[in-house]
Amino acid sequence: MWFRDALREFFHKADLLLLGLCVAASLFGVVLIYSATRYLDNNNRNVIVQAVAICIGVVIYIVLTFVDFQLFVEKCWKWLVAFDVGFILLLLTPLGKESGGNRNWLALDRIIPHFPLDLQPNEIVKIPFILLLAWQAARIHQQERDISSPFSVAQLTGHTLLMVGLIAVVCGDIGMCVIYLFLFVTISWMAGVKARWFALGGTCFVGAILGAWFTILQSDRFAYIRNRFMVVLDHSLDPLGAGFQQSRSLLAIGSGQLTGQGYLNGTQTQASYSAALPARQTDFIFSVCGEELGMVGCLLLLLVLALIILRCYWVGRNASSPFSAYVSMGIAGMLLAQVFFNVGMCLYILPVMGLTLPFFSYGGSSIITLYTAMGIVSSIRARTLPSWLRDRNQL
Repeated sequence: MWFRDALREFFHKADLLLLGLCVAASLFGVVLIYSATRYLDNNNRNVIVQAVAICIGVVIYIVLTFVDFQLFVEKCWKWLVAFDVGFILLLLTPLGKESGGNRNWLALDRIIPHFPLDLQPNEIVKIPFILLLAWQAARIHQQERDISSPFSVAQLTGHTLLMVGLIAVVCGDIGMCVIYLFLFVTISWMAGVKARWFALGGTCFVGAILGAWFTILQSDRFAYIRNRFMVVLDHSLDPLGAGFQQSRSLLAIGSGQLTGQGYLNGTQTQASYSAALPARQTDFIFSVCGEELGMVGCLLLLLVLALIILRCYWVGRNASSPFSAYVSMGIAGMLLAQVFFNVGMCLYILPVMGLTLPFFSYGGSSIITLYTAMGIVSSIRARTLPSWLRDRNQL
């Protein structure tokens, strides 16, 4: 009986439109992943793992719709901070696994034999980071302090730099650092931090990049990072080295033209030789879509993602409290940033940053994290009462 009542309440309160869009995007992604991994002799393992992750994600979405996250963060913020830091530091243990030059993964099969998923802490930690940063901004307003005062800005900035510094040192994942910075900018801007602080921060950021470019990055040790940027400015610079991935990506997208070469018929997508499209089920899934489904398929893909982002934005605009608004807007900003950088990377107008395309790229941690984020948005949509009218003794 309780299950039936809970299900009825879910259909009454949850954001079913958002769930439908997320499932549609995920299933579209599974279709592309199946095509991108046919050349692998692994009995469709990638498709099965992705499908299981989607099912887990939908269950998480349903459960989180019933959670009041504002009350949760108010009571558990210290535990969330400890989780963020501790989970990233786990990568320094024997469970940490390096892949593609970054130490991003926890290999759970080292303690659970044959476990099919690796966890990516810096992906998962994005969610509590958004919740904590939004709570900080909302608390500053609640205490009637100026959000643009040096002390308030230092609080928000210090929290962000702690996480970005941890990820940079422990993981070496520059792309993920950029996403965290983008989250900081999105939530701070929505909270009302004045433009002068962003101008100052942007100036410092550009100065730091230029300083690193003319000093640290000139070392042979960091040549691979320098070359990632150089090949974007000159595509003929190193087409078989630093520019190889993006050269193949651009060739795949261009060969698809308007309607593509046909599903399961992409020249590079279906090829098994080493010079074919790399990372086709993860970072370059957009290129698979471009080659096999053409510009029409790419526009459909981007339309679904745009609708998801706009739905998160709409929920944020209609949220019952500043905290809820900042969280929903932050999640929308996270999705927008990842789509922008991934597609820009595939089109060879931005450097390779190792960022996946939300809902479409293969990755269990990514899918579960995304559905967790969407469940939080659904929770915000389900709560129409302002926070001060809620029962403060219940989660």
